Amino acid sequence: MSFEIKEKDLLGRIGKLKTKSGTVETPLLYPVINPSIQLVTPRKLKETFGFEAVITNAYILKKRFGDTVCNEGLHKLLDFDGSIMTDSGAYQILVYGEVDVSQKEIVAYQEGIGSDIATMLDIPTGWKVTKEEAEGTVAETLRRAKAFFELKTRDDILWVGPVQGGRHLDLVAISAVEMGKLPFQIHALGSPTEVMENYRYDVLADMILTAKKGLPIERPLHLFGAGHPAMFSLAVALGCDLFDSAAYVLYARESRYMTENGTWRLNELDYFPCSCPKCSGETPRELERKSKKEQEVFLAEHNLYVCVAEMRRIKQAIRDGRLWEHTEMRVHNHPALLSALKKLRNHVDFLEKYSPSVKSSGFFYFDAEGLARPEITHYRKRLNQRYDPPSNAKILFLVPQTRNKPFHKAPEFKKIRQLLRSLGEKSASKIHICVYCAPFGVVPLELDEIYPLSQHETALPLDLETVNYVANQTREYIKRNSYEGVVLLNDAKLWQGTVKRACKSVCRAKGLAFDAVDTNVKGTKEILAQLEVILRKQLN
Repeated sequence: MSFEIKEKDLLGRIGKLKTKSGTVETPLLYPVINPSIQLVTPRKLKETFGFEAVITNAYILKKRFGDTVCNEGLHKLLDFDGSIMTDSGAYQILVYGEVDVSQKEIVAYQEGIGSDIATMLDIPTGWKVTKEEAEGTVAETLRRAKAFFELKTRDDILWVGPVQGGRHLDLVAISAVEMGKLPFQIHALGSPTEVMENYRYDVLADMILTAKKGLPIERPLHLFGAGHPAMFSLAVALGCDLFDSAAYVLYARESRYMTENGTWRLNELDYFPCSCPKCSGETPRELERKSKKEQEVFLAEHNLYVCVAEMRRIKQAIRDGRLWEHTEMRVHNHPALLSALKKLRNHVDFLEKYSPSVKSSGFFYFDAEGLARPEITHYRKRLNQRYDPPSNAKILFLVPQTRNKPFHKAPEFKKIRQLLRSLGEKSASKIHICVYCAPFGVVPLELDEIYPLSQHETALPLDLETVNYVANQTREYIKRNSYEGVVLLNDAKLWQGTVKRACKSVCRAKGLAFDAVDTNVKGTKEILAQLEVILRKQLN
């Protein structure tokens, strides 16, 4: 197998996955094909919508068509010359409790029909099962996974090793580590469908990230039943490379119209909020006057256009280094999705480890959800681990962020430099200027052009959680370093006194001199004069 990563952002990757029927680009969405009922044919999926791959169910094929598919070949049966993935029937186990086929039989069948990507017959972990029952599904899936390599005979098929454990994260971790030791080319998160049906995207986020931590990072991860385009970007950001979804047709049968932000019933729409080829020539009322079958085909094809467009937006966001912004915009469409994004705060180190530390563009910071961004974690770690103030620095002079960046080129710093010159060169050399700013905390002025300290825009006014984060980072910076005194130019309006209180408390604990001057109380000349007095006092 060849999986080559071309671009990445957060845990999302644009990659090239080589299969025996051709190379596909990830992130990749597989439309689910029911060979017996096709509202949109596989040929049309490729020629009209550009899908490079589809997925179908090998167990259902075996039950309905038997050896006919082996004789004819899966690609010919579906009339699709791209890559075809097959599921093994595990979903039927989840729904019905069992299937009347063995692992040996379904492995041989997938090899016989010529699948490009195939799945071992695992035992899914349901949503409502007990911990003991979940342990059983993990143990049996691992037993089958180890036995699987004695059963397969073809080396040109990419095999999927699913991770089980469900919402029991300790079991997911065990399953991922053990499955990762086996030579599967692709892995999948098992049993996510019921989690998503219950809108527990927060649980899903933990499941995906727990699996990612245990699996070899270089292997693609598949998310079964990804469903709605509103959650695609979240799944990609969490590290899912491959998806499958039957939602485009299931929604169509229920007269449900997808958008990247949500879903409407056809009878709720007065206008189609879309300019795809289907919606451009039709109105909701005109569509309602057509037959049920025509409505279903229309909606299925529209839903596919929406899915394709969203996947392209996600890929462009990865390339631009803006997957976080795109994901943050999408998850604000539903509280359950936003709850999932908030889960990333528990995984910031893992997220930072595999996300690029430098990008070709800056970023936008909106509110405290963004504190989990890898850029912020990366800066905090590097400042703590690799930075020491100048050896002759005696006084820490903390200045609030300016609208202009880099900070040292802002107009406000011209006056500060004049102030330091008035103290004399020797005294000025003992004063270390740092900026306290959102969302990073303390930024030594000599570092302020390093990415992304000057390559970001922050929404004002700041939310309280961001204010507290900056105050805490400022406190830790003072605590960690060996200054003799701290002088704070305090923007009380923006920081609500929080940074001032943090500085005062840590200086008291360390026995450091501390003085503060408020920026919005006096005129500029009075502020500079007061600062000069304070700095001279602390230097002496």
